[in-house]
Amino acid sequence: MTPNETHGAEPISAWVRRYAPLMPGGEALDLACGSGRHARHLAALGHAVVAVDRDPAALAAAAGPGIVTSEIELEAAGAGWPFGPARFAGIVVTNYLHRPLMAEMIASLAPNGMLIYETFSDGNAQFGKPSNPDFLLRPGELLAWARDHELRVIAYEDGVLDTPKAAMVQRICAVKPEFPREAALLPSF
Repeated sequence: MTPNETHGAEPISAWVRRYAPLMPGGEALDLACGSGRHARHLAALGHAVVAVDRDPAALAAAAGPGIVTSEIELEAAGAGWPFGPARFAGIVVTNYLHRPLMAEMIASLAPNGMLIYETFSDGNAQFGKPSNPDFLLRPGELLAWARDHELRVIAYEDGVLDTPKAAMVQRICAVKPEFPREAALLPSF
């Protein structure tokens, strides 16, 4: 792996690495950022990044040039979505699911914004945790979110990944309707 493919101990998601370069200029959100592997990747691509997590130790690891960290417990009782509408050029979410956030999160995309989302889906229990259905996407759920929020799907996958460990996942790259179509050309592998 090249230095641009890893940030810290974990490699950048291949899905994020593939689609993040298509994200329009502007501020990006790395939601449930963990140690910041994707926040650092987005910053390296020239974005000002807001990295959100509930774990202060993870946020300390995520901090860096071009990254503002924010400790927020998004699942706490009474916690609402902390960001306004049309703020972010891109939102990246990996290995995290909290359904009550989805509508407001998508509303936080700028008119030409991009959502890159990848997390575990139904069937993942065969590989281990997470196995609780509350933390697993239902079949086609990401596609339904895109349809319900009038996002245009650039790419979608639903299946088994072998690396970094075996897992059942869904992943989507979707954009607001104002996203320029010429920018949506698929990157080469």
